[in-house]
Amino acid sequence: MNIEIKNVLSEIEYVEFIGNISDDISNITSLDAKQFPEKSLLWCNDKNLHKLTNLDNCTIIVSEQAKKLNLKKNCNYIVVENPRRAFQKILTVFFRKVIPPKISVTATIHKTTQIGINVFIGENVVIEENCSIGDNCFINHNTVILSDTIIGNNVIIGSNCTVGGAGFGYEKNEIGEFELIPHIGNVHLYDNVEIGNNTCIDRAVLGSTILKKNVKVDNLVHIAHGVIVGENSVVIANSMIGGSTVIGDNVWVSPSASLLNKIVIENNSLIGMSANVIKNVAEYEVVAGNPAKVIKLISHETK
Repeated sequence: MNIEIKNVLSEIEYVEFIGNISDDISNITSLDAKQFPEKSLLWCNDKNLHKLTNLDNCTIIVSEQAKKLNLKKNCNYIVVENPRRAFQKILTVFFRKVIPPKISVTATIHKTTQIGINVFIGENVVIEENCSIGDNCFINHNTVILSDTIIGNNVIIGSNCTVGGAGFGYEKNEIGEFELIPHIGNVHLYDNVEIGNNTCIDRAVLGSTILKKNVKVDNLVHIAHGVIVGENSVVIANSMIGGSTVIGDNVWVSPSASLLNKIVIENNSLIGMSANVIKNVAEYEVVAGNPAKVIKLISHETK
């Protein structure tokens, strides 16, 4: 694949182009690669600008800080405000593999479930009764969507996930044995939610477990019954969100964090890696440790 640089520039907002606009790009390469094929496209953050001296005949996405270096004449430089964001846009437009919509013949879908247009449903997917799947959704192989689940538009769900299973809610009976409390609620995934592989999202006892617009959930995450995750929040691998916890908007939950049930994580806060959160977290707080404690506040200007 050869992509003309002028076509790349037409898809992004850039500050300046330095080099030969008639060149083209034939592949994508990491800045940490051992070899750099000619006509490669790379991106570089300000911390790694020293690595640019190793490159030849490449096109590099950089910030204006790179202009302080002795730039090589046989390389091209796309100067932007956010190199990683520009790189993401180029990958999406020119290099992303597009899987056409289809419903696999091995999928089992209840007749009462409604499915929108341009939907991909992979091998051995099970979708139970009274579910609703919006337009442009992608549900990968071996995932199970249990009854009454509502899924908005442009939702991506990875492989081997379970959405809408009963939560771990028990009460002791008269002789002291645990009995499951019936979970008669559901799960509601709003538009543009993305869920990785091997993740479980439990239905509520009453009402809904809710992931609001543009929530991103990584692999191997457990979200318990009745949890609410606010818009544009991120929950990363191996995290566990306890039942009825409320997470606000623009919250970052780092890998392997555990959040106690029925706590509130307010907007724009950050939960550190492996944090054991047992009490509420206020807006703009960064918490870490076991038990988690406030270690700093996020500057409002960064949000």
